[in-house]
Amino acid sequence: MSATRWNRLALTCAVVATGVGLAVGTLGGDGRAAKPRAHVAPAGPNSHAPTPDTEARRSLALNPALGWSAPLPGMPPVLDHNIYAATGAGMLSPAVRADPYRIYVPESGGSAVDVIDPSTMQIVNRFTTGRNPQHVVPSYDLRTLYVTNDLGNSLTPINPRTTLPGRTIPVDDPYNMYYTPDGHYAIVVAEARRHLDFRDPHTFALRHRVAVDCAGVDHIDFAANGGYLIATCEFSGQLVKVNLHTFSVVDYLHLDGSSPQDIKLDPTGTVFYVADRFRGGVWEISAATFRPIGFIKTGRDAHGLYPSRDAKYLYVTNRRSGSVTVIDFATRKIVKVWHLPGGGSPDMGNTSPDGKVLWLAGRYSSRVYAISTVDGHLIGSVEVGPSPHGLCVWPQPGRYSLGHTGVTR
Repeated sequence: MSATRWNRLALTCAVVATGVGLAVGTLGGDGRAAKPRAHVAPAGPNSHAPTPDTEARRSLALNPALGWSAPLPGMPPVLDHNIYAATGAGMLSPAVRADPYRIYVPESGGSAVDVIDPSTMQIVNRFTTGRNPQHVVPSYDLRTLYVTNDLGNSLTPINPRTTLPGRTIPVDDPYNMYYTPDGHYAIVVAEARRHLDFRDPHTFALRHRVAVDCAGVDHIDFAANGGYLIATCEFSGQLVKVNLHTFSVVDYLHLDGSSPQDIKLDPTGTVFYVADRFRGGVWEISAATFRPIGFIKTGRDAHGLYPSRDAKYLYVTNRRSGSVTVIDFATRKIVKVWHLPGGGSPDMGNTSPDGKVLWLAGRYSSRVYAISTVDGHLIGSVEVGPSPHGLCVWPQPGRYSLGHTGVTR
């Protein structure tokens, strides 16, 4: 085990043992240690042998009239000039309509997932995974959920119709996972290796590897036209922009004094919001220029970002403030702040299919919170296993999944 991965495991255990958060200056955004560059294994080549679709993408991307931000072929079209138009309340695709409404909670301090029935607020199932499960990720076709077992170097598939796990799939360093907007690749975020591994979305065979020269790569979002992605690097305070036509890094952006976490594109596709735990707020990054155009102070340890079902608001979780900040997408202003009674540590999650409840993992409280999106009151909480992290609310509205805890479009 590399020194960086050992540090991550040791700190996770420390959080579980003490039951309290550790000093912000010593931890990564998810309770992991910043990883010294000297201990990171050299990254592999940027890509493997090109496939026919790679050549087609490359020729399109190199067309001087279009540039590398050209639309990604095969991506479903954006509807009504709103990238979230297909994710409104109750807009469930036929692929998920028979799936029971459940909350899947990875215990990143152990090796298990808790399954909660929202109607009873009770755990109805618990099953073993690989070590250090970080996120529960819906597949592009919405038919399978995958648990990313980071230190276990594996994925655990879940059948969302039965809520039962399948056979473990070996995958190296899957801290997080996303999908290209055309569905051709699963992107395994190999955070400790400093790789974005583009894999077959069904067999998970490695197809392309993009090495990133930044520490702590962990969260991703995609351009409205699918032509590029932006990933956050929490330990080096950087963003990295990757061309999805050529599978290559095209730019880095350093944000002074920052620790960038989750990232979400606004409904118009013009502004990327980036949560920053060190600065306690969200950066506004122009999609056109890849440069900051503003900063909104929200609260200590800003971490998760979730659009409302009507795509009017952005919910920002402030983990060490015990609060959720609501930002109006149209005005880019704060309209509400919701505080959890007694504090808490709201982390990652998502909204319910009808948009009325925001479900969040309490990272340092071993609880899951259900928060009303009408007025922000705490509907209830459920005690779960140690260090709950990237919980998945399922089913989700939408035509396809981009991964993470249920980023759909």
